[in-house]
Parts: sequence; structure tokens; C-alpha cells
Amino acid sequence: MAVSSTTSSTSTSSTSSASTVSGGAAIAENFDQFLTLLTTQLKNQSPLDPLDTNQFTQQLVQFAGVEQQLKTNETLTSLLSLNAAGTATNAVGFIGATITSDGATTRLEKGKAEWQVNVPRGGVATITIKDSKGSVVQTLTKTLTAGDQTYSWDGTTSTAQKAADGEYTITVDAKDTTGAAMTAATKISGVVDGVDFTGSIPTLKIGSISVPIDKVKSVVRAQ
Repeated sequence: MAVSSTTSSTSTSSTSSASTVSGGAAIAENFDQFLTLLTTQLKNQSPLDPLDTNQFTQQLVQFAGVEQQLKTNETLTSLLSLNAAGTATNAVGFIGATITSDGATTRLEKGKAEWQVNVPRGGVATITIKDSKGSVVQTLTKTLTAGDQTYSWDGTTSTAQKAADGEYTITVDAKDTTGAAMTAATKISGVVDGVDFTGSIPTLKIGSISVPIDKVKSVVRAQ
């Protein structure tokens, strides 16, 4: 069981925090300079031609608005960090569970591999199975019914040999009873044995197969 490090997420959060702190320091420094200039101008203004206080008021309002925006950004950064931590915790909870997700690549293990296939109408499909190198190992024709169904493969290749355990990808070229082409959706299932946090969202690992957490359709945990 392997859980990848969160280097990318931590780096992004650190960069965002640094940017926010830098922005806050800059606005504070500029505001101090503005007050110094304002005080100097007020002390040295001509009684016969006083400075327009409305301009000062507008500038103060603008500074206050920018400061408020920076505080809002700091709050959002904190919320995003908390959300990322919660997502990571939830992802780890998938380890050991059997998930079903969109996908066409699954693992052949002990002479068995399964895919879930869904078509809108009944018909016939040409099913092509490729190994991890992209080489075709089997091509079969199968009758499909409308809706969900499971397609099982025992690892027998087109040359009547037994394929080695590993990852295999299915392609379904389906046509209905009138000969019109139709889209076949495929799903895979497997037990999660690791989580990868290096991407923008956690990726669940089923062996070497990666499943983005937002692609998970169902979760079943053995009692």
C-alpha cells in the first residue's frame, strides 16, 4: 500500500500564502507612505488655496477597499487549505474499498478481468482488448442488451494462449439491431490500494491503474 507525498499541494499552498503576506506588507507600506505625504501636504498647504479633502477621502476609501480584499484573500486561502486537507483525508478512507468508476483499463488477475458495459439499445458489438503496450491480444463479437451488463474475459488471446496478468484496455464498437452505431460506456471495478496526491485532485490507485477521485461512481467496503 503506497500513499504518495503531497509535495505539489503543499508547494501551491505555500506560494499562495507567501503572495498574500507579501501583498499585505506592500499595502501596509504604501499606506504609511500615503499618510506621511498627506500629513506633510496638510502642514504645508496654502491657506489661500487649501487642498481638496474629497480627494483624500476617496484615496482613503480605496486603500481600505484594497486592505479588505487582501483580508478576504487570506480567508479564502485558509478555507482552500482546509478543504484540501479534508479531501486528502477522505481519499485515504478509500483504501481497502472496492470502487467502480468510468474507465476502460482494468487488471487481468488469475485468469479473470471484468468490465461493465452500458449501451442505450440492444445490438452487437466488436470488442477489442489491448495490453499495456497497445497491442491487440483479442477481438471478439458479443451480443449486447440495452442497459448495464458485465463483460468477463478469461485471458484467452486470439492465438488461444493465456495472457499474462496485467492491465488491459477494452474498446467496444457497438451497433444496434438496425446497424446504426451507438456509444458504449465502460466502467471498471477494483480494490483501492493507494492514493496519489501529486495532482490537482487525489488519484486512487488500483495496482498501477489511476482513478481520479471525481470519477468514482460507487464504493463498496467488505463487511
